[in-house]
Amino acid sequence: MAEHRSMQRGALLDAARSLLSEGGTEALTFPALAERTGLARSSVYEYFRSRAAVVEELCTVDFPVWAAEIEAAMERAESPEAKIEAYVRSQLALVGDRRHRAVVAISASELDAGAREKIRAAHGGLVAMIVEALAALGQAEPRLAAMLLQGVVDAAVRRIELGAAEEPGVVAEAAVAMALRGVRG
Repeated sequence: MAEHRSMQRGALLDAARSLLSEGGTEALTFPALAERTGLARSSVYEYFRSRAAVVEELCTVDFPVWAAEIEAAMERAESPEAKIEAYVRSQLALVGDRRHRAVVAISASELDAGAREKIRAAHGGLVAMIVEALAALGQAEPRLAAMLLQGVVDAAVRRIELGAAEEPGVVAEAAVAMALRGVRG
């Protein structure tokens, strides 16, 4: 029974990722989840109490995988500059990934305080990954520099997600250039 529930929960999360990736926030509804998984709508409520709970679970499951991919890219880099470039590029490469799109699809205002705090803590862990490289470059305030660097990444992510006039590769190159010039002072 526990294995069946786990499989159903996984199917619901996979369906939620697809719905969010395909249609954004509006697409994530319990009737749509039920239709995608073949469950009765009332059964979906047995697994999740709200859309926010679905998104919170997606963040809990997907964010660590995403962070591990970024960390692995940084570990392969040999210099502080290369680590910063890997940090920026790997995050921007994930923009098209449906896990990423699902995590950012619903605004924080729709989540309860506990869910928002979990997301903030996860992003804090992401920012913490780059502090050491920034310190190695001589940044006097590496934590502050890391938060500002993440702001550049976040702005580039939004630009790519909006389907801006520039190709995603152009946005990525501009973000990397800005990040590297900025951290070198």
